Amino acid sequence: MMLRSMLCAALAAMLVSPAMAETPIAPVREGPIVIAHRGSSGERPEHTLAAYDRAIEQGADFVEPDLVLTKDGVLVARHENEISETTDVASRPEFADRRTTKTIDGVEMTGWFTEDVTLAELRTLRTRERLPLLRPANTAFDGLYQVPTFDEILRLVRARESELNRTIGVYPETKHPSYFSSIGLPHEGPLIEALARHGYVGAEDAVFIQSFEVGNLERLNALTDVRLIQLASAEGGPADRPGTSYADMVSAQGLAAIARYADGIGPAKDMVIARNADGTLGASTGLVARAHAAGLAVHPWTFRAENYFLPVNLRTGAEPGTHGDLSAEIRAFIAEGVDGVFADHPAVAVEVLRGE
Repeated sequence: MMLRSMLCAALAAMLVSPAMAETPIAPVREGPIVIAHRGSSGERPEHTLAAYDRAIEQGADFVEPDLVLTKDGVLVARHENEISETTDVASRPEFADRRTTKTIDGVEMTGWFTEDVTLAELRTLRTRERLPLLRPANTAFDGLYQVPTFDEILRLVRARESELNRTIGVYPETKHPSYFSSIGLPHEGPLIEALARHGYVGAEDAVFIQSFEVGNLERLNALTDVRLIQLASAEGGPADRPGTSYADMVSAQGLAAIARYADGIGPAKDMVIARNADGTLGASTGLVARAHAAGLAVHPWTFRAENYFLPVNLRTGAEPGTHGDLSAEIRAFIAEGVDGVFADHPAVAVEVLRGE
């Protein structure tokens, strides 16, 4: 472990620019952190440099890119490797022959996939809003932006750190890592190399790597000292652990097992504070206390302002896209003791947390 840390530190020292290394910047503020989920995705099309930059302007502590790979092994930011919902690929005749059907983590999907195009080909596409019915204002930005690479995101973060004189963290998620490994495109090597190029090598650095799978995190734990987060959904289980449920993983025994390879958990919100039968915000599940007892941080997802996503008692009117009382929901989770929140509307989360 010590030798690995020393080698990583040496690599980072060689790769980080003198300006980056010499410029003192303020650390991530203490207390619960604001993680900009896919950037400020409530205001800009998700996983675009514009969305990440908007989140940084709004004061987010971390920006969160979901990472998939291209045919030539480049990490790019997309929520899924199937990109028909978030790019204009379906309208581009030159890509018509790439439409195909695949089974990803047991789910059959038809469309266009990042692993079937090179980075150069992907860069000819333009992004679009994934939730146009709920976020029609975001459609004004359709067609303006390219799909960013992970390196571009890291360069943006480092540049904005220097400009704003504050630390801005990155919180990448490996999407479908066992699937990508099965086709010869594993995440681990490119991810660790990219982070090291930009100076992220140790547990003290402003980075978390997250995954819904287990094996991916176990491999990363053997390769890097950066902090790792086990994601968990209210239903199902890890794609690489058939027969294992997330419900079992957040028991006291399951959390102790997670603590052997990860530093925290990222549970769905309802796993922290349940919803009542009528859809209102309910009672604590005790998960935060159990996780903290196991030495794990807790960063629940995802906090969104639209009525469609909010508990019934925090909605405003009946329209799904109208913004309700997201601040009240976040305050309830802060009172529960969470260590951070994933937010599509980071400005609201920042306002709540800085007002605490």
